[in-house]
Amino acid sequence: MAQYDNLKLGLLAGALALTAAVDVDAQNRPRMRQHTATEAEALSLVKANQSISRNQVQISENGGQRTVTSNGVPDHDVGSFPNRGNPHEITAQSYRFSMDADPVKGSATTVARGYLVGVAVNGVPFDPGAAEFWQGNPRSGWQYEALGGAVALGLDTNYAHVQPTGAYHYHGMPVGLMQELGWASSEASPLIGYAADGFPIYAITAEVDGAVTEMTSSYRLKSGSRPGGDQPDGAYDGAFVQDYTYVDGAGTLDECNGAFVTTQEYPEGTYAYFLTQSYPVIPRCLMGDIDASFNKRG
Repeated sequence: MAQYDNLKLGLLAGALALTAAVDVDAQNRPRMRQHTATEAEALSLVKANQSISRNQVQISENGGQRTVTSNGVPDHDVGSFPNRGNPHEITAQSYRFSMDADPVKGSATTVARGYLVGVAVNGVPFDPGAAEFWQGNPRSGWQYEALGGAVALGLDTNYAHVQPTGAYHYHGMPVGLMQELGWASSEASPLIGYAADGFPIYAITAEVDGAVTEMTSSYRLKSGSRPGGDQPDGAYDGAFVQDYTYVDGAGTLDECNGAFVTTQEYPEGTYAYFLTQSYPVIPRCLMGDIDASFNKRG
């Protein structure tokens, strides 16, 4: 837990992050960049010291549905955008996310490309996947990990950046939001947000058997090296999503970074997702029904 002891001072030392800055062609369509990098790198994050006080968010429940409406503008400081790695400016969005207020846990479902994983309590989306692929080919089977650092993409110290649409979104730990919510390593996490299936999202810590416990990922790097040839070579070091594998029981969380916990918001207990210090940080699969309102093309 030492890595997060100084969270309130804005320090998340040693964390890795990466995200996508997608070029746009003359028809305003995303154009895949041609990457051949194969090594994970440490990040140079853009300091979040710019104030943009235009946050609008409302969370309501009615008829068994929870609705989050927001303009997607965070209520904490952000990095300077555009910047060298991310050429886009933050602009207000018109979000209306709906989800089951009493979700039912099923089996793991990978969040499809084009969908958001969830939304934070400040109305900013969680979107961990990077639209960056080996040699620019989404069918290659090798997606650059959004927290791997193989490609520099202008993340700020909230591990966030901006899509071509102007949408600010989190690819990693939302540091500024956690500071505002009073997150502390010695306490159970406050509510951070909601997943696209309606289950809550917390960060790192929970109360388990009466003690504050770090909730840990069960994903580990694969051993050995990538195939090479017409696929990436080099050691499995976290540059790609495919460098990781789920190892049942290696951590405290399941394959969707979730566990059954009791929290202040759910004193009778609930299944919940956790943001973790290591991959995947933000879940990449969900255990409930993903609402169509989280389709980024919607």
